Amino acid sequence: MKKYPLILILIAAILTSCGKKGSSPTDDPTSGKIHITVDESYMPMMEAEVEVFESLYPRADIVITYADEAKAFEDLLADSSRFIVVNRELNASEQSYFVQEKITPKVVKIAFDGLAFIVNNENKLNKLLYSQVGDLFSGKISTWNQINSSFTKDSIKIIFDSPRSGNVRMVNERFKLQNKLPSNCFAVNSNPEVINYIETHKNAIGIISVNWISDDADTNAIAFLKKIKVLDIGKEDVTDTTGEFYGPYQGYIAADMYPFKRTAVIISREARAGLGTGFASFIAGDKGQRIVLRSGMVPASAPVRIIEFNQ
Repeated sequence: MKKYPLILILIAAILTSCGKKGSSPTDDPTSGKIHITVDESYMPMMEAEVEVFESLYPRADIVITYADEAKAFEDLLADSSRFIVVNRELNASEQSYFVQEKITPKVVKIAFDGLAFIVNNENKLNKLLYSQVGDLFSGKISTWNQINSSFTKDSIKIIFDSPRSGNVRMVNERFKLQNKLPSNCFAVNSNPEVINYIETHKNAIGIISVNWISDDADTNAIAFLKKIKVLDIGKEDVTDTTGEFYGPYQGYIAADMYPFKRTAVIISREARAGLGTGFASFIAGDKGQRIVLRSGMVPASAPVRIIEFNQ
């Protein structure tokens, strides 16, 4: 009889040690720690989303890596990130991978944004035809006087945020360039670096994600807008410079008037209701969509009221 207590202690120790192997989840929808990867295009918005979410749920710890689009998908496939925020959905190869792994990824639309084309404040250019944008990326236009005969004959430099970014991919896909950008295209390391480059180079056009300049209450966005000029772009069917041109602003994006509109999505590989699911639901929910609206982008799942002013 005296051996029974010792046996019970051993059984309890074995069960306790089994529970420490990490077989059970360590997070739930409002607490724990997870890692996600976010396209650097959406850093301003996501910083605000995390700040509010963690203030509402103090036991939640969202660790974010901001990277180019290619790195985000690499992290998702390698299972080093619970979910990613990007502006394209899975391609055929990525879908095939998840089928083989018997994982069903969840895709949630969270916002609409767009590409912004920017120039130096001293540049005379204010707008571009859609066809001219295509000619810039195909190499048909390489000097400023090809856009307007009154402009200088200097060469145009085109500046991207990263060679593996969603901005580059969108341009490639839109104009069917097959990853063959002209030799006057250059990449730096981030959207802010594009803005800083354009500020000091009069003969360059920069391509950035609109979220970096869309929040008129954000001190960084205000500072960036003072450094550069945002171009208006004609819709695809506009063939004359007297037609209608639109900037990458909330109202024009919401009304499908800006031609370089795109959709920001969350792609999650989380198979249960963990912290990733909780945070994604928050972003797609009322509070998260209000943050999207405040950041200057268009919410994907909340009504937007558009008011037109006639001058």
